[in-house]
Amino acid sequence: MVWQQGYDPLHNMLFSTLLAAIPVVVMLVGLGFLHLKAHIAAGAGLLAAILIAIIGFGMPSEMALKAAFLGGLTGLMPIGWIVLNIIFLHQLTEQNGSFKVLQNSIGTITRDRRLQLLLIAFAFGAFFEGAAGFGTPVAVTAAILIGLGFSPLAASGLTLIANTAPVAFGALGTPVITLAKVHGYDVMKLTAMIGTQLAFFSLLVPFWLVWAFAGRKGMMQVWPAILVTAVSFAVPEYLVSHYMGPELVGIISAICSMTALVAFLRVWQPAEVWTSVSLKGHKEDAPAPVAAPAASYARREIVLAWMPWLILTLFVFIWGLPQVKAFCNGIFAPSFPIAGLDKMVEKVAPAVHQPTKEGAVYVFGLLSATGTGIFIAALVSGLAMKVGLGKIFATYGRTIWLVRYSLATIVLMLGLGTLTRYSGLDTTLGLAFATTGVFYPFFGTLMGWLGVALTGSDTASNVLFGGMQKVAADQLGLSPNLMGAANSSGGVMGKMIDAQSIVVASTATRWFNHEGDILRYVFFHSIGLAALVGILVTLQAYVFPFTELVIK
Repeated sequence: MVWQQGYDPLHNMLFSTLLAAIPVVVMLVGLGFLHLKAHIAAGAGLLAAILIAIIGFGMPSEMALKAAFLGGLTGLMPIGWIVLNIIFLHQLTEQNGSFKVLQNSIGTITRDRRLQLLLIAFAFGAFFEGAAGFGTPVAVTAAILIGLGFSPLAASGLTLIANTAPVAFGALGTPVITLAKVHGYDVMKLTAMIGTQLAFFSLLVPFWLVWAFAGRKGMMQVWPAILVTAVSFAVPEYLVSHYMGPELVGIISAICSMTALVAFLRVWQPAEVWTSVSLKGHKEDAPAPVAAPAASYARREIVLAWMPWLILTLFVFIWGLPQVKAFCNGIFAPSFPIAGLDKMVEKVAPAVHQPTKEGAVYVFGLLSATGTGIFIAALVSGLAMKVGLGKIFATYGRTIWLVRYSLATIVLMLGLGTLTRYSGLDTTLGLAFATTGVFYPFFGTLMGWLGVALTGSDTASNVLFGGMQKVAADQLGLSPNLMGAANSSGGVMGKMIDAQSIVVASTATRWFNHEGDILRYVFFHSIGLAALVGILVTLQAYVFPFTELVIK
């Protein structure tokens, strides 16, 4: 029997919204204030979600448990699969000694930590976001930063801040393409609108990133390099999004930014080299690791040290191509409809125009998963580094043990996020934003932020709230393209606080059981940036000349 979602079970939207928020509050309070271990906080949040979905929102208990189970499967594949294999590659390079060479080779470009942060966390991370997304950039860049000597909180928190503006065009434009396809937007107009909004923040985020690390004075000492990084990213982002479409926006912008910054640093270096590896003025719970000592290496040694990461880049890019994914899925990608859940949950107005049954099919796309490309890259790299097969597989076993709690946390958190979707809890929260009238451009942007914070994915947030944005825009006389884009642009600022990203960062830096510290650090950065996106969207909606930036 089909179960229809109800978004106001208490017949009072304020109380229903507060009820729907309890699972997320339980998890965030447990993680950020009670200092519970991440898997325990996630488990508590999931348990609260199951009880509220069943008792408060009337979801059949069997459906609720199956929705949580489906989310757990998704947590393992593809997210957990990415985390496991990127840590595996990092382990191999550490044991081989090539990672120390890589650390010092970056020092030949610049010894300044602020500039290393721009190069690795922002520009290099943006490339991985554009090519693969789904946690890959955080895992890669956080691991590199911790290896370079950055403190655990700096490596984790700053990587999360950097991985914001590039997210909307991540994984070859998947969030934008999905939003257009599922909810009937014009993909080129939508892409151009998102590119317009995020060009502003691609100019801002590099400055914000260095300010968060080194303070205002430290930021001003390297403003020319920050400006080069920002402009060389934002201008291609704007142009490609307007004239080429969503697929290559992130990749082209990242390559331009990396190239421009490296070229600029050949002719300019700051007068004062910043060597601190900790966040300025921030008392951390863990001491900063000792950075690798300065050393000189032959060109061949440097090339060999970078080889695993170049192999990784190549495989991640190849695995991100739609043609490769389609080919791999054609070979092996069994799908498993979840009996008793698939097409048995119906979304209703005002969340959608027409009642819509929710599919619940788990696709085991092992061959096409980005994590598989990373796994093969790690194997190829291990063999190229002349690591024996026995040692490679022994390292893999140790890596599984190392990340076991992180994988469990991701499973529980994805279970929570998926259950909120099928039970309608997330829609109840979204509808609360939709009642704000003239302030809707601001709060509609925060709806996208909330969607990513809940689901861990800009794509999922666009699927969740993209239709609601269109309905609300039509009712309020706003541009649907503006609010659809706002959902995605605002959503990227929620990426740094979603639980899955925080777990990936803590795992990559091996700062286990400090997820609460990371959350507390990035939370206000996330809120601040999301509010700024909301202000920009409000200006676009009502204030000339910003209204001229709206793609009709």
